[in-house]
Amino acid sequence: MIAPTIDARRVLADLRELERRTGGPDGARRVCWGEDWRAGRELLGELLAEIGLEAERDPAGNLWAFLGGDAEPALAVGSHLDSVPAGGWLDGAYGAMAAVGVLRSWAESGERPPRTLALVDWADEEGARFGRSLFGSSAFSGSLDPGELVGLRDHEGREIAAVLVENGVELARAGEAAAGQARVAACLELHIEQGPVLERDRVTAAAVSGCAGVERLRFAFRGQAAHAGTTPMDGRRDAGLAAAEAALAIECIPATEGGVATTGELELRPGVPTAVAGEAILACDLRHPESGALARMLGAAREACETAATRRDCVFGERPVWRIEPIDFDPELVDLARRACLAVTGADRLLASGALHDAAEVARVRPAAMIFCPSTAGISHAREEDTPRDALIAGIEAFGLLVNRALESSQLARK
Repeated sequence: MIAPTIDARRVLADLRELERRTGGPDGARRVCWGEDWRAGRELLGELLAEIGLEAERDPAGNLWAFLGGDAEPALAVGSHLDSVPAGGWLDGAYGAMAAVGVLRSWAESGERPPRTLALVDWADEEGARFGRSLFGSSAFSGSLDPGELVGLRDHEGREIAAVLVENGVELARAGEAAAGQARVAACLELHIEQGPVLERDRVTAAAVSGCAGVERLRFAFRGQAAHAGTTPMDGRRDAGLAAAEAALAIECIPATEGGVATTGELELRPGVPTAVAGEAILACDLRHPESGALARMLGAAREACETAATRRDCVFGERPVWRIEPIDFDPELVDLARRACLAVTGADRLLASGALHDAAEVARVRPAAMIFCPSTAGISHAREEDTPRDALIAGIEAFGLLVNRALESSQLARK
């Protein structure tokens, strides 16, 4: 049997239709659990219906569609439709629509795949609304503790549990999605790199070795709110300046340890120009591909915060938001990904991902692998996000080849 070839240009047309429905001058609007995200899923449902499939939702809100094959359990393919606010047209959606292309190629071929194929759209990969990334895939892997999320609020003050209920998901039952592991043998994901390496090296598709680990926390500083005009400079307990000092110190940590450190959110209270900040909340995101170095980065960040708090006569505290250890992908599937990229592009390239991906959570419990294609100027999570058309096509075609080879692989049957 000759395996069908994915229609990359049709996948790009689907992506453009998604952009038309859920994008705009400021970028993608598909923040998870919102109206535009649901509109994106409506399009996904329409595309699946065209090939005779109906999507089903698991207890964590992940969307699944199964195309029956000769063997079970299924080979899962997919990514995520949700975006950050004012995000790019490719992040996540590229892999989700490529998964549609994979199932469509088999459904329209009239042939039955050697193994059942499962499309998956993971819910809330970004964590843009409540700060908890990889929500759906971590529920699938069993690493999600719903109790840790109770009380999380978005910028409008709405609690996560109430927002999830509006989308048919009960927070307390989200962990039941782990039962779906029994239906999945392995998982493959296509994504843009979201960094500058592949473009710099003129590589149009590459295999991914794994994902960096992440420590994400909110550091709290409590000083004393005071009048901006009457409080002497030497008598202030300015929580905002303590947080700013800590942020500048955290920026320097990668110079010693490598990895990356980001303080991308700062909330000041009372948050008005005429008052010294009595409280400050600083969000911190630390990433490194090695667990030991990541632990040292976290220790250095805490020390920086404690030092800044002491200097400003503030009290320091912290609240963990989310963490994941560095994850290596399955060596045999990674090798298949390398060979697929080589066959399509003529380049054999392997790189680690500094960005988070659902495949990292899935890799806790099932073999997983990824393919990247380049990002123009390394820009992502912004409306300027883009990739040249020929590179997008190369990535889709390499992914389609990887899926077909994985379906026929005796290695997958043993996993």
